[in-house]
Amino acid sequence: MTTKVLLKVTGLQVAYGGIQAVKGVDFEVREGELVSLIGSNGAGKTTTMKAITGTLPIKAGDIEYLGKSIKGQGPWDLVKQGLAMVPEGRGVFTRMTILENLQMGAYIRDDKADILADIDKVFTIFPRLKERRDQLAGTMSGGEQQMLAMGRALMSRPKVLLLDEPSMGLSPIMVDKIFEVVKDVYAQGVTVLLVEQNASRALGIANRGYVMESGIVTMSGDAKEMLNDPKVRAAYLGE
Repeated sequence: MTTKVLLKVTGLQVAYGGIQAVKGVDFEVREGELVSLIGSNGAGKTTTMKAITGTLPIKAGDIEYLGKSIKGQGPWDLVKQGLAMVPEGRGVFTRMTILENLQMGAYIRDDKADILADIDKVFTIFPRLKERRDQLAGTMSGGEQQMLAMGRALMSRPKVLLLDEPSMGLSPIMVDKIFEVVKDVYAQGVTVLLVEQNASRALGIANRGYVMESGIVTMSGDAKEMLNDPKVRAAYLGE
């Protein structure tokens, strides 16, 4: 049985500031998958994510979502269609409370009772957010802000959740928590594209993986096989 392709990137090229950061990338994410895109800092991973979500213009190539090109569409249009991203650096509304941030995540919805139920679900996943629901987001730690950014994205009820470097700058304990949540979200039926520098953790929870180097995809395959590949281990796991 063939699984439906939800997100397909073909020949993607992105340039800004005179630099060609992405030089012709191809990959796909199928329904029900957790796909990891790994690579060192500066490989073009975040630029690729920004191009997918409409925050950077595309020089060439195409991006298809649910079988249709989404090139040129803005992030707000894509969220309405079920494509949500947790950006690198979290991007929480610092002068709003935790609760207000979660409510903002549901701005495309008008089903008030279900929105309240989903806020409760987020609080179940992240009990720390519930304890501090009236606290300003800007006063929280980096790990707490990452939880909030993920919770806010889930409030839009995405079909595909894009996570850009969710473990960056976090303590080992918080990294463990974030990866547990990614697994839980995936287990609840959300398709996930995970961009990560932490290759071992990312491939450890993924179905499939892609390696990006200098703006191109240099390797792809089954995540567990990639985790055991000597080249991947030497380049990204320090072995």
